[in-house]
Amino acid sequence: MDSLVPQKRSSEDDTPLEVNGFSKKSRDEDVSMHSPVDDETSASEDEDIGVLEYESAAATSNDPKWQKTVENVVKSVVSIHFSQVANFDTESALCSEATGFIVDAKLGIILTNRHVVGPGPFVGYAVFDNHEECEVKPIYRDPVHDFGFLKFNPEDIKYMEVRELALRPDLAKVGCEIRVIGNDSGEKLSILSGFISRLDRNTPDYGPNTYNDFNTEYIQAAASASGGSSGSPVVNCDGYAVALQAGGNSESSTDFFLPVYRVLRALNCVQNNEPITRGTIQVQWMLEPFDKCRRLGLRADSEKAMREKFPALNGLLVSSITLPEGPADGLIKEGDCLLAINGEPISTFIKVDDILDSHIGQEIEIEIQRGGKDMKVKCTVGDLHKITPNRYLSVCGATFNDLSYQLARLYSIPVKGLYVNNASGSFSLNNIVNGWIFDSIDDKDTPDLDTFIEVMKNIPDRAYVTLKYRHLSDLHVPLFKVVCIDRHWNSSFRLATRNDDTGLWDFTDLQDKPLDAPELTPKNAKFIDLPIEFESCKQLDRSFALVHSTIPIPLDSFSGHNRRVYGVVIDAEKGYIFTSRHCVPHDLVDITVTISESIIIPGKVVFLHPTKGYAIVKYDPSLVLAPVQTPQFSDKALERGEKIIFIGYNKNLRVVVDETKVSDIAVINLPTNATSPRFKATNIEAILIDSNLGQQCGSGLLCNKEGQVKAFWLAFDGDEDKVYSMGIDVTDVMWELEFLKNGQLPNLKVIDVEFCSVSILSARITGVPEEWISKIEEKCTDKLQLMSVPKISIKLDNKPSCELKHGDTILSVNDKLITRFRDIDLVIRNLATDVDEVDFKIVRHKQVMNLKVKLSNTSEFTTSQVVYWCGAVLQEPHHGVRQVIKSLPSGVYCTAMTQGSPSRFYTIGVTNFITHVNEQPTPNLNEFLKVIKSIKEKSYCKIRIVSFDNIPFAQTLKVNYHYFPTSELLKDPETKEWKEIEIEAEK
Repeated sequence: MDSLVPQKRSSEDDTPLEVNGFSKKSRDEDVSMHSPVDDETSASEDEDIGVLEYESAAATSNDPKWQKTVENVVKSVVSIHFSQVANFDTESALCSEATGFIVDAKLGIILTNRHVVGPGPFVGYAVFDNHEECEVKPIYRDPVHDFGFLKFNPEDIKYMEVRELALRPDLAKVGCEIRVIGNDSGEKLSILSGFISRLDRNTPDYGPNTYNDFNTEYIQAAASASGGSSGSPVVNCDGYAVALQAGGNSESSTDFFLPVYRVLRALNCVQNNEPITRGTIQVQWMLEPFDKCRRLGLRADSEKAMREKFPALNGLLVSSITLPEGPADGLIKEGDCLLAINGEPISTFIKVDDILDSHIGQEIEIEIQRGGKDMKVKCTVGDLHKITPNRYLSVCGATFNDLSYQLARLYSIPVKGLYVNNASGSFSLNNIVNGWIFDSIDDKDTPDLDTFIEVMKNIPDRAYVTLKYRHLSDLHVPLFKVVCIDRHWNSSFRLATRNDDTGLWDFTDLQDKPLDAPELTPKNAKFIDLPIEFESCKQLDRSFALVHSTIPIPLDSFSGHNRRVYGVVIDAEKGYIFTSRHCVPHDLVDITVTISESIIIPGKVVFLHPTKGYAIVKYDPSLVLAPVQTPQFSDKALERGEKIIFIGYNKNLRVVVDETKVSDIAVINLPTNATSPRFKATNIEAILIDSNLGQQCGSGLLCNKEGQVKAFWLAFDGDEDKVYSMGIDVTDVMWELEFLKNGQLPNLKVIDVEFCSVSILSARITGVPEEWISKIEEKCTDKLQLMSVPKISIKLDNKPSCELKHGDTILSVNDKLITRFRDIDLVIRNLATDVDEVDFKIVRHKQVMNLKVKLSNTSEFTTSQVVYWCGAVLQEPHHGVRQVIKSLPSGVYCTAMTQGSPSRFYTIGVTNFITHVNEQPTPNLNEFLKVIKSIKEKSYCKIRIVSFDNIPFAQTLKVNYHYFPTSELLKDPETKEWKEIEIEAEK
């Protein structure tokens, strides 16, 4: 199948993508708008954008007339660099570039595509042929057709004459030679040649849940345009703009242009300061050939009459969709052939638009032919702008707007309903961001945005409510979910309304603060014994609790997500649960604890082990009347080959039980996430079992037949999205948790390096003396191995975490022979509280050496400050970064960027370090905040950046505080609570 490619460019990567990621087959072709292509350097000041380069057909350079025409036209063509800063209606937030051309030099009006201007918030600038730059703002985007207007101040262009192109839709003829002059592929202004082959093509179909033009003819030609050429002028030899570039087929080199009849009419309205009226009867028409019209019931005499009146006509407009509850509902049916409106014969979409736009609120008479019978129906023309949303609501981390005509038409449903354009935060639904319709929340109907706002005002923070919803692609299937309302992390509850005078969206706060969370009452629950033959193990279900974490902010390179795993209650009296850092990667999370699938209560992170990959969560035991039990823990470590009972919870959170045995116990070195370093567990004696159920379960435990817990079964994050499941022996961690019995939190000391096991052969090669090998062989009863150091972490001051180095082989610690990591752990366990170093005997460069190795405190491993600036999430380099990097260029590390933000548009880059802003050093976040406070709104700043691979580069960035204010999250060192602080910049 051929694939149609949009020709707008976006800054996510450097390959052509369809607009908003869509490419949907329509009939026999794959269609998309000339689309955004993500480009990491799309906004670089060094990029050669706007320079005319002749790279098209030889005819352009050989034909003097064409050469003169092109030289004149390029003075009117601009490269548009823009961001659609928020999800809205059919569009997702993105950074992109496209083309436009000036149609009024005096007023400063640029014509481009509607999918460039977008229906939602827009920020952008235009670059002219001489590389002058000026800000542009949207003043109009058509509700249906693929065109819109941007406005600039002509006085900002000082070094060239601003010229305009005249719109001449009447000059578009079959066989007419044309040039498409635009920002092709985002590289430069290019000139592509072609010939118009059709004037009556139906609009291309870009797929579901996205913008599509309809009810207009398109012009077809072969010009081979690609990403970035959206909005290019299609000019004839005389230099008139006869059409507007819109979409194309990348494989067949076919391009589709929008006729500019309605564009010219809209431009005249803007120039005369008149409203651009747009009428509709909510019917989609398709241009069908006469042979199909005959099959639909068109009589021969009617065909003859229409052919005689319009000799060039090859078909009629046939109704394709009539929306329920619209003006034409029950009057016009699918398959009706349109003959006339108000007695005037109809041959083109242009005439239909002309009549509808001039008869809003008036009754029109439509003559159709249905099944060979002539019919006349009367209906009142509606206002198209009134069914085109111009507001969106932000609440609980998600955004909403009223359902648009665009989406209603795609699914033939009434233009009403509450549409979710960004399902995230409290309303994350099946990992699908958009396409949802909310029918009710908290058992209250939500037919529109205003009703939903009033309902949300009365729902307290942290309340659990029911949600009934459907997806547009499957409206017959109602869905049901219980959600927790988050108005503390996602505190925004505001309405954004489009303002075409300023080009901005105005924000209105709808509620100062949410209602207080409801007070919880103690509840009881019933436990069901585990399906196991050993009586002493059946009640271990009373020692499990489901831990659910919601990560609202991408901290420590963990993107926002929801995770659920079962944890083991290690102290039912105090309410402590042992769980995995796969579920609780850091403490900037919301935690809920579910007991026996019956009671749900809030939890809190109280401890994160810096290396072993487990976390301790606390809940209020007074809220639970159910008989939660602390299990018995074994004080004897597991051995390889030992028989064991595995109790685990699979991906569906269903309990599974298996009698098995321990297959291996070893230090496992998990792979590092190459894309974005994040926390990974190290230095754990991982327990593996023979049962294949182990890798199917992310949580559980290992116990003996007497019901004593021998090991915890946990999930560990590895590279990319891979998860590894392993056991941790109880004896390796319970000594660390003895602090909890005294009401204290563990303040452990660890060696911040990664250890691995090496064979005797490797030890000999690296220079371990034979006398030490003999000692190892004498001691080992299970595995003949030594410990080595593959990786060393660094501290925030860029110094190594300790005196060990990569490649060191460990012989002893505090005179204790080391054959496994557990031996090192035991030495540290027995240290006095005031001791912060240990004696290592190592082999380095084939020499035996003695070292004093410093220990690190657990407080050095957690993040306590986050800064939001221009859509970038900045923090100090977290431990996952310091585990794999040799040197920190700065203490300001970018861990995430928001789509459509200045940080994405100007490419700060995830995993990059900001070293200077406006040539002022930013060694840490506090210094960074001092510098950026002086940067005024809509002004440029210069940023010096160093990549993770230590490659320096400079970038400019234009701040936008209206859509992306600066704020700071700080963790109180005493209470460990996070609080948000708004940072005011200079105006």
